[in-house]
Amino acid sequence: MLKDYDTLWLDEELREVKYIDQTRLPNELVIKSIQSLDDMYRAIVDLEVRGAPAIGVFAALSMYVLSVRIGGETLADFVREYIRCSDYLQSARPTAVNLSWAVLIMRKELERYTLHRFDSYLLDSRLEGIKLDDELRGYIGNVMHAKALEIYENDINVCKCLGQNGLQVIKNGDRILTHCNAGRLATVRYGTATAPIYLANESGMNISVYCDETRPLLQGARLTAYELKQSGIKTTLLCDNMAASLMSSGKIDKVLVGCDRVAANGDVANKIGTLSLAIMAKHFGIPFYVCAPTSSIDLNVKSGDKIIIETRNPSEVTTKWYKNRMAPEGVDVFNPAFDITNNELITAIITERGIACGDYTNTLASMFE
Repeated sequence: MLKDYDTLWLDEELREVKYIDQTRLPNELVIKSIQSLDDMYRAIVDLEVRGAPAIGVFAALSMYVLSVRIGGETLADFVREYIRCSDYLQSARPTAVNLSWAVLIMRKELERYTLHRFDSYLLDSRLEGIKLDDELRGYIGNVMHAKALEIYENDINVCKCLGQNGLQVIKNGDRILTHCNAGRLATVRYGTATAPIYLANESGMNISVYCDETRPLLQGARLTAYELKQSGIKTTLLCDNMAASLMSSGKIDKVLVGCDRVAANGDVANKIGTLSLAIMAKHFGIPFYVCAPTSSIDLNVKSGDKIIIETRNPSEVTTKWYKNRMAPEGVDVFNPAFDITNNELITAIITERGIACGDYTNTLASMFE
């Protein structure tokens, strides 16, 4: 059963990352183990590991695993290879800020505990002169291990706190619409947009969830509907283009979605199709909530138009999931992975530190003070 596993974790004995391969769900629950940089990169690109928070934790655990496998004669050799590995892993997906956030934290930890004796983060003769013996290698490994586990445990705590804050907007009997997968599979445990839903269900509230199928990769159908149904939550699946009809019928009380990045002004990058839902919710007067850990808030990006949007392979639209090709050969395909929802369409942004609304530039920034 899915509930018996975290989405990913560290195998302490083998010093490797284990994770649920999300491309095999809902038909198979497959656990994979990973040790090499190329396999880590591929797991993110191929969406075996997906969901912004989960990708961040996966990156942190991966950088620890790599740190105990990097060779070299000197500390300079180690640092050069560590930076190369972190830069490569960080390039796997450009939109979700959690990936670069986690890699940067792990790199800063290395700098803090290994390079603090130097004047700058440069590979000068002083690093070349330090031998990478077993004692120093063990010390580095311990430092990276502690920080990676801190990020892992923090994700669990953050999602639970986010869920508790999100309970403030949920009422008994609510019918909630969600999009893509911002569930436990997108994090280590609990999820973001589903965290309030799980906690409401555990408290005995009578709620039901409508899941957008989420074309073209079907995360809503394959993942969200799967995990909610396994948890005993009343769940109904719909195609993305049925959402307006559902809203117009009065069967939706609120929309809860996750996100991959929040700009400083409250614009949100989330799975393609989120913008459509926000526009429709505004039209029908339905509250639209974004659930985001603060690790997904990027105050360095002023607005959504500055966020890089990942474009994915056309085959996801033309051939994936189909026995036979479902589009003419050579047709152009528009396949962005995300869209930008303007802050004016968002009722509130729910985080582990509280709920932001109104002037997002100030309310989001205040969460970091």
